[in-house]
Amino acid sequence: MAGRGIRVRLDGSASNNDVAALKAWLEREKPLDDRVRDGQLQILERPRAGGPPGHMGAGMEILLVVIGAGAEAVFRELLDQTRRAVDAWLENRRRVESGDSPEARVDPVNPDQG
Repeated sequence: MAGRGIRVRLDGSASNNDVAALKAWLEREKPLDDRVRDGQLQILERPRAGGPPGHMGAGMEILLVVIGAGAEAVFRELLDQTRRAVDAWLENRRRVESGDSPEARVDPVNPDQG
């Protein structure tokens, strides 16, 4: 898989169910959904790479892969949209689920490097 990507990881109390729920949330976010429909973006769930030793949280992560050679400004916009969508999901989860909320990280990444 070539191109640039955005990795979304949930830590702390996160489960694989949380990862699946967040992926579904991202797939329904209008700006991200529009890019998926236009063939500019893929949203994938994959086994977590490079976790810390003894990591007990979710074993999966979400990878948003930008398809084609997008301009830096477009990539930054997508990164910001993804961060806002993850923040909205976390806020929604806090309102509807009991217990500790997971911690989220949204980072740019080269998908080939993990």
